[in-house]
Parts: sequence; C-alpha cells; structure tokens
Amino acid sequence: MSRFSRLEVYETIRRVPMVPVFYHADPEICREVLGACYRAGIRAFEFTNRGDFAHEIFGELVKIAARDFPDLILGAGTLVESGTAALYIQSGANFIVGPSFHESIARTCNRRKVAYMPGCATLTEISAAEELGAEIVKIFPGDTLSPGFVKAIKGPMPWTSVMVTGGVEPTRESLGSWFKAGVTAVGMGSQLFPKDILSNRQFDQIEAKAKEVLSIIESLRAK
Repeated sequence: MSRFSRLEVYETIRRVPMVPVFYHADPEICREVLGACYRAGIRAFEFTNRGDFAHEIFGELVKIAARDFPDLILGAGTLVESGTAALYIQSGANFIVGPSFHESIARTCNRRKVAYMPGCATLTEISAAEELGAEIVKIFPGDTLSPGFVKAIKGPMPWTSVMVTGGVEPTRESLGSWFKAGVTAVGMGSQLFPKDILSNRQFDQIEAKAKEVLSIIESLRAK
C-alpha cells in the first residue's frame, strides 16, 4: 500500500521538481543511489521496470526508504499494462509512470488513488489522460518534442502540468529552456547516473550532481 497520497505526490514533485529515473540489477547499487539522491534533496524517485525481477528489487527499496529515507516518495516507471502497474502498487509504489498512455492503467491507479503520470506526445493524448485523472502528464521523448512543444500546448491548455523526460541535461542552459517553456518538473536518468560512476561506486558524485541540478532549478524558478 502507498505511504503517500497522490496529492502528496503531486505537491512534492511541484516543490522538488526533479525526479531521477533509474534502474540497476544490483540491489546494493540501487540502495546507494537512493541514499545519494535523498541526501542531495531529492524527494521523488522513479525506479524503472526494465529487468527481470525488477519488482522484487523495488519491493526491497520501498522497505529501505520507509526505514532510512522517510520523506522519499518511490514510484515505478516504464509500465505499459495494468497488471504490472497493479503489481507495483501492491509492492508499495506511490506513483506510476509510463512511456505511453493506457486507459486501463489510469483506471487501475484511480481505484487505489495512486498518481499516474503517463507518457504523451500529442494534445489529444494529453487531454485523454487528463480526462481520466492525470494531474501531471509526462512529455516523452523530450529530445524529440522540444521545449517549443511544451510552450505550444500551454497556450490552448494552460491548466496542463508537464514533467518532461528524455533530452534533459543537467546544465543551466538545458534546464532553463524547459522551465522557461513551462514544465512543472523534469525527469533525468543517464545524465545523472553515468555508467562509469556506477561501476566505480562513486556515489558521492551522484549526490553532488543531483544537488547541483536542484540548485540550478531553484535559481531558475526564483527569477
């Protein structure tokens, strides 16, 4: 069962608007990455469903977070069918993210009052997702759609809240272009977790980079 309500999830993402997107088959590396991000100030973290038995690793991370990182909201990503979404919700997921939009997942999440942030790439998809309760939609892939797409949809649909994933870099220039366009939050994966950093277990560098990104975002939103 989720430890946080979906309203708490949305409020947290708006307050700390960077969501790491991460998967690794080694549970110990996952735990260290989770801790590094938490110490950096991250408060919502997406673990992606990308490997065999990923849900088992996620279940362990949920227990670790409840014990050691009590303010950290864990969600599950890369979900494309309602059955898997239900499995992660039963494992303690506080939000569900997908690369695409599926009505069946929206209904599954709504039954349990769990936040659903589906991937959308058109105004029609965004509108359909919002009709079924999506408070924040994921714009994906960001590197293809661009900040201009976000700015364009905010014209006819100013109520739409967007989290962009894909194509977001941990630089002032990249982050500035997205937040200026009107995103609510950004998701960031490989840019935060380079393979060499993980293989060398340099978790302090992950913490430092996450802190830097949050600092840049804070300064951009203060303008």
